Amino acid sequence: MTKHIYIYSPSSAIRDKAAFRRGVKRLTALGHEVEVDDAALSVHQRFAGDDATRLAAISRAAASGADVALIARGGYGLTRILDAIPYKAVAKAIQKGTEFVGCSDFTALQNALLAKTGGVTWSGPAVGEDFGAEDGPDDIMEACFDDLLSGQGEGTGWRMPARDAELKFKPVQDAVLWGGNLCVLTSLLGTPYFPVVDKGVLFIEDTNEHPYRIERMLDQLKLAGVLARQRAIVFGQFTGIRKVPGYDRGFGLNTVIDRLRATLKVPVLAGLPFGHVPTKVLLPVGAKVAMAAEGRDVFLVWGHRHDHHAHDDHSHHGHAHDHAHHDHDHAH
Repeated sequence: MTKHIYIYSPSSAIRDKAAFRRGVKRLTALGHEVEVDDAALSVHQRFAGDDATRLAAISRAAASGADVALIARGGYGLTRILDAIPYKAVAKAIQKGTEFVGCSDFTALQNALLAKTGGVTWSGPAVGEDFGAEDGPDDIMEACFDDLLSGQGEGTGWRMPARDAELKFKPVQDAVLWGGNLCVLTSLLGTPYFPVVDKGVLFIEDTNEHPYRIERMLDQLKLAGVLARQRAIVFGQFTGIRKVPGYDRGFGLNTVIDRLRATLKVPVLAGLPFGHVPTKVLLPVGAKVAMAAEGRDVFLVWGHRHDHHAHDDHSHHGHAHDHAHHDHDHAH
């Protein structure tokens, strides 16, 4: 199953070139035709080239005709150029079959594209951090990426933390899945690049943010009326949390989640395997999904996304990722 993968750098400069090379090598070893953008290794200040260079890279990715346009890494840089991104060209490329995949800073482009065109992109891996991981790529991440390439990926599943064993959740149908990195998403609020999604499923993740900062961002979204309009809020992985001993006095991520549940009528789920972690599933931002829970087991289903990826063999029809059905108790 050879696919054409176009790698480009729309955000921060690649600092770990060894990881980048490992990632490219891994994707090539999987049998794919890997094309690396001319400016992928460019450096300007902290960015992968100046703003014009990175905008041109996005245009080249859109014009590449590739099966997948995959970011080299996240970082910072897309919010700077949101008013100049060629949204129509990206949306047209998606219609023609190019899947845009990324995470972290890529949240800005994903949600801006959704706001401007309704185009669906994928929250998923980056080349360096994920495919170039020192001990090799995570099996589940790679299996989910494979499912995207083969057109077999129709959903995912996970197990909520043990503390949510009694959580009652009514099934959701026909809801737009959206979100991504909480910090980047919140930075779009009040701009034309923040999607207005009613009755959606909002998923969030972040790294190196103190629980009080996570709560403050959530409060901003809540006070702006965003959270109450959703059918569900889903917490992915929040990593790198460092509580201040003797100061936080038990205030942590669970406190933030509990307060949100107490102040919102919208259900709040946790444990989604997505974020700045090796084990990440791929999620279609802007796609219609259904979500249901049986006890602690949650199923998120989007069905066949595009006919151009569909296989002749439909024996997988309706399957949710068994390999993504992961117990994330340890992450809490």
